Amino acid sequence: MAFAFYRYPYEDEYTAVSQADGDVIRLGSYRELDGQSGFVFAPFSITDEHPLLLIQPDRVDRKVVPACEDMFADMSGDTLDEYGYQRYKKVFALFHSRLSDGSFSKIVLSRCSDEHVADELSSEDLFLRACSLYPRMFIALVSTPLSGTWLMATPEILLERKDDRWHTMALAGTMSVDANDNDDELRKRKATGDISEWSGKNIMEQRYVSSYINECLERFAVNVSMTGPYTVRAGMVKHLASDFMFDIGCKGDCGNLISALHPTPAVCGIPKLAAYDFIKRNEGYDRAYYSGFAGPLSCCGETHLYVTLRCMRIDGSSVRLYAGGGLLPESDADNEWLETEAKMGTMRRCLAIRKI
Repeated sequence: MAFAFYRYPYEDEYTAVSQADGDVIRLGSYRELDGQSGFVFAPFSITDEHPLLLIQPDRVDRKVVPACEDMFADMSGDTLDEYGYQRYKKVFALFHSRLSDGSFSKIVLSRCSDEHVADELSSEDLFLRACSLYPRMFIALVSTPLSGTWLMATPEILLERKDDRWHTMALAGTMSVDANDNDDELRKRKATGDISEWSGKNIMEQRYVSSYINECLERFAVNVSMTGPYTVRAGMVKHLASDFMFDIGCKGDCGNLISALHPTPAVCGIPKLAAYDFIKRNEGYDRAYYSGFAGPLSCCGETHLYVTLRCMRIDGSSVRLYAGGGLLPESDADNEWLETEAKMGTMRRCLAIRKI
């Protein structure tokens, strides 16, 4: 059986789709998504081990998100993963050397962390916990025999259809939230275009992503308009975002655009193809479905595809957390490590696990 639960930002209900009969569809390319309908689960890189998947549900339910604030007790204390930290610094040095020699303008370095808990976890309870903790984000729980079970709480839209137009976003740059980062204050800053709190490094990182997306849209879209950048909160961190609204031809086929957009510089690098190849050869682990994308495609009348960030794979009493960050020549290994820890904190909070 394959299923997906998903809840859109600021909604009080979630959708549960399931496929009991037949095999989940495996697709060989993003262009094959044209004309399809269902729930898409895409990896960072399509391989035999991690295929592009399409759940075609034979059951769809809408359910209310229940309150579940105190579902879990603390499961561990504050510890530092010294081995993971030293390994990260070694890989960081390799990636950073290619920024220093001009091979890349930006490249994303990610890592994973394996956690073990006392009891086998209920994936549905974790999903509901994430819905309660993160009202601003897209929450999804996806499980198929080919992918395993994944939970995400992601702020980044890859592609969606909105009011008869299409929408994507450029999301990059990261800082920890503070007391002033409430919804009212963020709306005020967005209205005035105030990004003065952001460093030049973060602004440049986001600008690279915006420029790349704009170039893609020039090839495949018409009537393109952009707003931003502005600050958006995602759990205990915040990012810089720009929105793009556009039209896609007369048929609305999106496969070619998805092929161009994914993976964006927000999860890959610039130049894209060289960074993509370098990451696969040198990052030192398999991203699998982390930094891919997921969501309904022409399913229940909606298309909302989100980048698979702030996620974990659930396997009984073990989970694997994933996080990454964009590197520029001025990036510092310790700061980047702390950024990945802050991002992993999104899923650790669902597990009630804290780390430093």
